[in-house]
Amino acid sequence: MPDEPPTRHDIDERDIDVLIPTCDRPAELAVTLAGLAAQDGGFGVVVSDQSDGIPVWEHGAVAGMVRILRHQGHPVRLYRNLPRRGVAEQRAYLLDRSRARYVLFLDDDVWLEAGSVRRMRTAIEELGCGFVGNFPHGLSFVDDHRPEQEKAYREWTGRPYPERIRPRGPHWQRANLHAAANLLHVQQRLHLEPGQWRAYKVAWLGACVLYDRAVLVATGGYDFWSRVPADSVGEDVAAQLRVLALAGAAGIIPSGAYHLESPTTLPRRGMECFDDPLVAEQIGAVALPGSEQIASGLDDLGDRDVGDERG
Repeated sequence: MPDEPPTRHDIDERDIDVLIPTCDRPAELAVTLAGLAAQDGGFGVVVSDQSDGIPVWEHGAVAGMVRILRHQGHPVRLYRNLPRRGVAEQRAYLLDRSRARYVLFLDDDVWLEAGSVRRMRTAIEELGCGFVGNFPHGLSFVDDHRPEQEKAYREWTGRPYPERIRPRGPHWQRANLHAAANLLHVQQRLHLEPGQWRAYKVAWLGACVLYDRAVLVATGGYDFWSRVPADSVGEDVAAQLRVLALAGAAGIIPSGAYHLESPTTLPRRGMECFDDPLVAEQIGAVALPGSEQIASGLDDLGDRDVGDERG
């Protein structure tokens, strides 16, 4: 499928770009694009493909969805990014191709229900933080209730403030909420009215994350990609820990994201990017703006919710 050359409006003036890394998943990508076609508001789409064989957009279902999105007025840019140099480089490549105010990194196996992009956009503007996200529900776990993990849910009562989260430190247990269908079970108990949403505390958040692009770039984005082996994982975690330390972040509930639960395209999973010594040093070097003025306190989990973690 021939690409449409981007115009100045497409590159420089889009308010949101949806950035999708993909590899050997034509069926899943078509579903992901179908979810985007149901969203309202203006946004562009940028796809970076590392598939073997023909480009992913030459598959019929993907080509059809690209045509639909363009017909709706959404600029769609399609790139081949080969050879493969790791998932961190793939995300850096995508980030370099956007000048939008916000960038939504969306995995190629996530379907979004209508209104999800608008809700995340509203949330990041009202909260004024570095990123917000919808963690995808895994519906194969809908009958698997894990109350101990669901206890990790803690809401922000005001604007999220910067936090320095240490990998495997006390705040790390917040990630327990993002297992199985835990978030869906919490969401069902909240009985939110249509249009209502809540912001909750995160250690990191994957698969569907809306960043303030300027903050992500200011904290380095994925600039560590050349330092880590190509089979490294946890690139989003490393990038988000730096954003958290500078500008804070939140998960958004209800989440309109659903995981297709397809097999991974990363059969070899190497080191976590945040375990690289220099990357860890960079995370620790991000300043916590004004953190010395924030009163310290403990939440119900025993986490220290301001400034540096202790313990």
